[in-house]
Amino acid sequence: MLHVYLLRHGETFWNADGNRYCGATDIGLTEKGLQQAHQAAVLLKDIRFDAVYTSPLQRAHHTATIASSNFAGIHVDPRLIEASFGEWEGKTRAEFIAENAALWDAWAQEPDYVRAGGTGETAVEVVTRVDEFFNALHQKHPDGTVLVVAHNTVNRFYMAWKLGMPLKNYRQIVQENSSITLFSLDARGEFSLLKLNCRS
Repeated sequence: MLHVYLLRHGETFWNADGNRYCGATDIGLTEKGLQQAHQAAVLLKDIRFDAVYTSPLQRAHHTATIASSNFAGIHVDPRLIEASFGEWEGKTRAEFIAENAALWDAWAQEPDYVRAGGTGETAVEVVTRVDEFFNALHQKHPDGTVLVVAHNTVNRFYMAWKLGMPLKNYRQIVQENSSITLFSLDARGEFSLLKLNCRS
């Protein structure tokens, strides 16, 4: 059975600035975000990972480097990059809803096929690439323990899909910055959520 420790990166400058949507924009970590990554490292220090994987965006890669300080070698995989939010990136939800409330309503009701921010990704596109990553991971480490550091939306879409939830309900899953989520995938790829948002 594969065990995955799934982290969201630490706080970014845009998270701290009214929770502006980062998306695929490459935004760095705040001092608080760095501290959160170090706190995760303390919690993970006694776990022996077979591998560590991260999104290429600096906020995730930096978090992975700190959180896996007892592990040499990090694999970067572009399939873990955050969902593209198109024209919404760099803006708060209040700002882009004021610009085009109908687009937000469409995305909120049917993200499966509506492009985020008009020009970004659909939920189905995100789930397809992230599921492809985890299927490949399962084949490579069928009985392993791995650390994966990615992003709020991609993580929640994947978990929502594996739990059988409608993708429009992905926001009902909360994943805090640098908190630890643990799930397993058995021989058939069945998903079990074991821990969510742990800090102890």
